[in-house]
Amino acid sequence: MTDHIDGAALLDEVEAFHRRFNVFPTEHAYVAVTLWDAHAHLIDALDGTARLAFLSPEPGSGKSRALEIVETLTPRAATTVNASANALFRLVEADGGTPTLLFDEIDTVFGPKAGGNEEVRGFLNSGYRRGAKSLRCVGDGSSQNAEWFSSFCAVAMAGLGSLPDTILTRSIIIRMRKKAPNEKAEPYRRRVHEKQGHALRDRLAEWTATIQDQIAEAWPEMPEGVTDRPADVWEPLLAVADAAGGPWPERARAACVALIKAAQEGDEASLGVRLLTDLRDQVFCGADRMPTAAILEVLLRLDDAPWADLSDDGQNSKPLTARGLSKLLSQYVRPDNTPIRPRGIRVGSGTPKGYYAEDLSDAWTRYCPLPPGKSATAATAATPQVSGGETVAEPPSENRHVSAETDTRQLRIAG
Repeated sequence: MTDHIDGAALLDEVEAFHRRFNVFPTEHAYVAVTLWDAHAHLIDALDGTARLAFLSPEPGSGKSRALEIVETLTPRAATTVNASANALFRLVEADGGTPTLLFDEIDTVFGPKAGGNEEVRGFLNSGYRRGAKSLRCVGDGSSQNAEWFSSFCAVAMAGLGSLPDTILTRSIIIRMRKKAPNEKAEPYRRRVHEKQGHALRDRLAEWTATIQDQIAEAWPEMPEGVTDRPADVWEPLLAVADAAGGPWPERARAACVALIKAAQEGDEASLGVRLLTDLRDQVFCGADRMPTAAILEVLLRLDDAPWADLSDDGQNSKPLTARGLSKLLSQYVRPDNTPIRPRGIRVGSGTPKGYYAEDLSDAWTRYCPLPPGKSATAATAATPQVSGGETVAEPPSENRHVSAETDTRQLRIAG
């Protein structure tokens, strides 16, 4: 009979092992990585797995060291700095159990000079859910046959910069940074410390073997507001925390909320979502309609916005045009499910093309919802608006939040 294993105490030891060699940016990061180590031992009982991404803007931030420690603690760890999609599929299908795949220098796979690597991206995208398979040809010449290959396995990555959005949304992101002078870590010596990590790995294997059935049936309660893809990502880690007990369920949910929030704040919105947000917060601000000319004038004046130069090389200026505005907005639909298109707006004796807030309302709600308690009309008087059918207020060049009484400048829109 197997002696009872205190899961919470064991996770404490795993966390302490990380703290010896890794300097993570927050306490929540230690919690997430520790739970991720344990969840890798339970991969055969899980329906989903979170990708773990150690990312930093500069070298020397401890990413590879973090991956080294994860390697000592996870089952059947396979570390690579480059691999073809076919090799990865065969690794997952190989005898000996599901591997834990550790991708170092992932920026060489998805960086600006890497050429996209769409097949590897497809492997990483699909393999976070059980049952994901890809069709591959096996054999030589005319004797080839099509076979299905699984891509489901735990994956941790380390690299410079960022990752494709489709991978980031499936990942727990740890933003690594260089150690400050007051931050210390014990030097890691593989021939000395690897066996210590392996001893913890083996104890994790023993403990997780006793909770396989519990994990397979678990439906952990999600923190308020955690739904959809973030819930899929965090579900296996919260299940592990609940099985461990002690302070881990509470710590896990605090880490879940904090790291999801940090990831969302660090996301660079797509150009379309950025446009929708700027239209609501910087252009319309409560107005019910806006001529295209007035919209473009405001957008092109915005500091820290891409609209004045959309060129790829940053050398040949390419400002947003009426055609470009229409093309970007036509990707989204009105409440009646038809594409957003410019419509005629009566201004004086003319009817220039423009956009109506009612046409944008559904896209605003779905793609850039306002935080609770915030109003989109706070800066109404500071943006161009249709007024009396003839003029619109000119946007102030500096402070947008001014009163209607003080902002009296007018911009006439030609018909």
